[in-house]
Amino acid sequence: MMRQMRENTKWIMLATALAFVALMVFQWGMDITGRSAMGVGEIGRVNGTPIMYDDYMATYRNLYSQVQQTQQGPITTQRTREIEDEAFDEIVTQILMSQELERRGIRVTDDEIRQAAQQSPPPEMLQQSVFLTDGQFDLQKYQEFIASPQADPNLLLYLESYYRTVIPRAKLLRQLTMGMYLSDEELWQAWRDEHETVQIRYLALQPGLRIADSEVSVSESEARAYYEDHEEEFETPARARVQAVVIRMAPTAADTAASLARAEETRARIEEGGEAFAEVAREVSEDLLTAEAGGDLGIVYHGQRLPVIDSAVFATPAGGLAGPVQSPSGYHVLRVDERWDQDSARVSHILLPLQRTDESEIALLTLADSLEALAESYPLAEAAQMLGLDVQSGELTDEFAFIAGAGQVDDAAVWAFEEAVEGDVSPVFETAQAFYALELVSLTPRGVLPFSEVRSEIEGDLRFQKKIDLAKENATDLVEQVRAGATLEEVATDVELQVQEAGPLTRNGFATGLGRQSPAVGVAFGLAPGAVSDPVISNQDVFIIEQVSHTPADSAAWAAQRDLQRNQLLGQSSQTRITDWLAGLRASARVVDRRDEVLQPPTENALPQSRGGLF
Repeated sequence: MMRQMRENTKWIMLATALAFVALMVFQWGMDITGRSAMGVGEIGRVNGTPIMYDDYMATYRNLYSQVQQTQQGPITTQRTREIEDEAFDEIVTQILMSQELERRGIRVTDDEIRQAAQQSPPPEMLQQSVFLTDGQFDLQKYQEFIASPQADPNLLLYLESYYRTVIPRAKLLRQLTMGMYLSDEELWQAWRDEHETVQIRYLALQPGLRIADSEVSVSESEARAYYEDHEEEFETPARARVQAVVIRMAPTAADTAASLARAEETRARIEEGGEAFAEVAREVSEDLLTAEAGGDLGIVYHGQRLPVIDSAVFATPAGGLAGPVQSPSGYHVLRVDERWDQDSARVSHILLPLQRTDESEIALLTLADSLEALAESYPLAEAAQMLGLDVQSGELTDEFAFIAGAGQVDDAAVWAFEEAVEGDVSPVFETAQAFYALELVSLTPRGVLPFSEVRSEIEGDLRFQKKIDLAKENATDLVEQVRAGATLEEVATDVELQVQEAGPLTRNGFATGLGRQSPAVGVAFGLAPGAVSDPVISNQDVFIIEQVSHTPADSAAWAAQRDLQRNQLLGQSSQTRITDWLAGLRASARVVDRRDEVLQPPTENALPQSRGGLF
């Protein structure tokens, strides 16, 4: 058996490494590289502790890959920015956790690691065939394996790192959730809300459909009174109408062809020129995370990457080259260092990003400079015409400033609302996607919409409210008839309504026509069988509810599962407490974010050079 275990060691190591990486990056935000910053240094601080570039980029890369695996199309610039912020937040959380562990003096001993390794194997170990007996995990096989002198030292190091990370955090979580308790009364209430049911019949008076506009009226004085009492509802942001000229920074078709040619030349240097892959990677690869390691990407699992990359890797034998292959990051020259069937492979790559050539970049900057120079003397439209550029119209507000093709234009908003007057032309501004210039056409200050513009909207709302009131009066008459001896069907027929049925309903369930946890459902539980409710206003409708039957929750069934329920609800409550605690920890922390100073943001069609390999 030990021979079989040794043969399976590489697979166990791969699974353990993958799970440990996932734990660090996605649960605790830890760095997966273990390397120091590659010349970029820190990009922020948390309570004085530096946030290193390598840590941030490793987390960003994993989050980006995770997102890519869950969607078909390319990742948008907006989503990329969200991933950047998520990665930064992950790192902040990791540092805060480490600081809190230090502050509380929480440690892990070697004995605790040994005991955990023997008695609580990582989850991924439970599925390894070498540890199964009749399809079930065999703890004895696992213990014999890790205690064997033939056990791979690297695997043991992985296990030690795993427990050295997990155990202190488990101790912290126990401290945070210590003392949590749910009483039997709370458990019974939660059980009852899910299992007590009622069967009902009801009338829905549907005032919006059944009461004509002619039956209610709204005077101008009523509408004006509402307007004056609710003026804050009609406030408007400052608005700037502009003309805009946008010069996109995205690489041109010629730039893309040049990048491909460079990638083909790079492959030829290795394949035909005999140069070492690692040395070429160090020289030309724009993936700062892997270049210093000779392009080593580590283990790539089947189905984990973009299909075009996946296909190239698993169609290439060990030792072979593949590519150039295009991803959103650029062109990749790939080398398959090792292969394990179609399951996984160790891969290295060289990234040549999609970017403008020097000539193209100079032409772009020259065009932007020319636009700025001409716009100092001519209206924007004339300057654009001289340069063969298009002009578009747009509107900015002081709450949201966006120009198609340029994205969020905060600099433009400052210029338009604080510096410019109508007819002014702005300097050329820059975003991650484009250069752009604006001409201010008109400026409307923040204010309140005039009554004349909102009068019809107000009248419509007041008219509907009057319909609700009228329907409630009609429903009151119907309820009195039922309580005087008429049946629900009889009063429904008189007013051309239809009796509807619903149930069995729970307090937390959804009822068609009534909604979820609506006042109508709540009223139904307060009735006795056969009783009819007063009119109930719910979901912009008026209801009359009659309870048909009531089934209490089964107290014996509740008692039988009480312990399980308590554990489940305590787990949910614990998670809420931990989430709230982390939010509070973050709110009180001194976080300095220097990414804007240190990192180059991505263009619209290409990831930043430092993010190569994100395929």
